[in-house]
Amino acid sequence: MDAFATDERLDRPGVAPGPPRALSAVRRSLTGGQALALLAVGAGLVGWVWYDPSGFQAALSVVVPAIFLACALWRLALILASTRPRPPELGTGPLPRYTVVAALHDEAEVMPQLVANLAALDYPADQLEGFLALEAHDHETIEAAYAADRPDWLSILIVPPGEPRTKPRALNHALARATGRLITVYDAEDDPDPLQLREAAARFEHDPTGTLACLQAPLRIRRRTHSPDASPFLDRQFAVEYAALFEVVLPGMTRLGLPFPLGGTSNHFRVDILKQVGGWDAWNVTEDADLGFRLWRSGCRLGVLTRPTWETPPGGLHAWLPQRNRWMKGFMQTWGVHTRQPFALGPRGLLALVMTLGVSLASAAVHAPSVAWVAASVLVAAVAGISPSTPIPALSVLMLGAGMAWVSALIGARRAGVPYGLGDMLQAPAYWSLLSLAFAHAAWRLVTEPFAWDKTRHRPDPEPDLTPETHAAPLDAGPPVRLSSPHGLQTVPTP
Repeated sequence: MDAFATDERLDRPGVAPGPPRALSAVRRSLTGGQALALLAVGAGLVGWVWYDPSGFQAALSVVVPAIFLACALWRLALILASTRPRPPELGTGPLPRYTVVAALHDEAEVMPQLVANLAALDYPADQLEGFLALEAHDHETIEAAYAADRPDWLSILIVPPGEPRTKPRALNHALARATGRLITVYDAEDDPDPLQLREAAARFEHDPTGTLACLQAPLRIRRRTHSPDASPFLDRQFAVEYAALFEVVLPGMTRLGLPFPLGGTSNHFRVDILKQVGGWDAWNVTEDADLGFRLWRSGCRLGVLTRPTWETPPGGLHAWLPQRNRWMKGFMQTWGVHTRQPFALGPRGLLALVMTLGVSLASAAVHAPSVAWVAASVLVAAVAGISPSTPIPALSVLMLGAGMAWVSALIGARRAGVPYGLGDMLQAPAYWSLLSLAFAHAAWRLVTEPFAWDKTRHRPDPEPDLTPETHAAPLDAGPPVRLSSPHGLQTVPTP
């Protein structure tokens, strides 16, 4: 554990448990070091531009292409390193007790589907413990949970009223009551591979160091063309984006021995280590991204699984944009938290933080302006009948960066069984440009509503477009409805 471990924890009465205050997004002010660094960099740049504008411009023309080149080489390194581990042999011996948690809010519509998917997990029922963590005010979802045909091991856990009203706060409430040695988190729309828990248990069992704290399952997007919420452009790009992340980037970082931001679902933890670091940060709206680096700070390692969890994309821009706003805002929170004492991450941890969250935020900020700049340069030059004014080396480096992103997406898409063709590649810059819109909105929301949780609405899956790569059992039409029982602030076992 690092020096932060001695700080006061946020487990006072009425406050959700979590990490030390110094490692929590609840603290919004800059540290002295952060303020000094920002002041020094800002003053230095302003002074340089004021006294030597030509020198600043010349340096910029070298530094920016160098950054793009570094990012391209980083992508190449991850591609070369991104071979997945072989699935471990699934032993026949005793399995550890496993806690499964789904923190839900306004999810009555998909409750039968989620319960059916969780019931399909292939794990001894007497070694399973499950919680549907529901907000006390969310009566509709609570009624749906009581009416669902739940297995005996899946209980309803009512989360008492409190602030902030976020998913990680509900997860901490479930963690405090978990009796399993291992714990995993699923979202409302998830359809996990039935053998995922067995693979994770085997991987933890075969860890000789005892430092493996978390395993991330790959998330794969299953397209639903018959859904009224389907958006062909956004759905395909979203699926490819996930494929590049979970099939290339995270396996590559694992092979290189680096920490990474976790996905918000299908991550499997050792309960003792998770409790040791304080669980999830209830004030961070991307608690998953923060937790990956906080586990690394405590001396633990992260890994990846091979058995996936299937999800559906958020849908049109009205659903995609709020979700991406929240992700961007949470990345900003996590960046602010872990740069308070960046060297406590160590060289590899700091490198991973910069090349994941730092590059994600910076690229989102410049995507749309960069695309507009390149398009304007080419169009103006074409109309004027002259060569573009953009220096060829700079344009080459820019295209190299885009090319490595395309290659990473292509490899990830093939591994995930996601369609990806030339048309998708040509449309990618338009999708990347939407990230700039999300970045600007997230920056504003970070100032005005830092802890507001932008909820993504989920609907039951229509009949899937099945392919050999995406084969899945048909979803239940719906369990029989039972009368609901009175509910209160307690865990309610299945009758």
